[in-house]
Amino acid sequence: MPRHRSQPKASAAPNAVALSVKPRKRIPYEFVLDALASSSPWTRPLFGCTAIYVGEKIVLCLREKPTYQRDNGVWLATTEDHHESLRLEFPNMRSVGLFEKEVTGWQVLPVDAPDFESAALRACKLITASDHRIGKIPGQKRKPSRTTTSPETKKTTTSRKARK
Repeated sequence: MPRHRSQPKASAAPNAVALSVKPRKRIPYEFVLDALASSSPWTRPLFGCTAIYVGEKIVLCLREKPTYQRDNGVWLATTEDHHESLRLEFPNMRSVGLFEKEVTGWQVLPVDAPDFESAALRACKLITASDHRIGKIPGQKRKPSRTTTSPETKKTTTSRKARK
């Protein structure tokens, strides 16, 4: 009977498989996961950080890295439409600078802010209360504002004006 690839060879040491498993990175700001426990959060790596999902929505990203420390903290997945109302709740919130855009959908509660922990816990309360301002379903694309279809090529292109 042929051996499955995932099974170790019989001559391999019994703990050889355990040694080949890459250890998981420590999740920063674990108190956030504790605060979201009632919503059954799950995690996945994203941008070298830890993304937190509730159901099908990505709600937060936890970042603690030695590079570009200005963006370390808890990132909120939101849209520009909600920035103003969220800023009333989180005065130290700002756009993530790593993306080199003035305004981004990702907003950071910076770890070096004096109210970091209380702001992060307040965000968790909003998420567990199903606040519509926090969370996005990954993969949903916005439709371009103006498109044209070329009959010869059957390709849809977006005008330069619509892309800006």
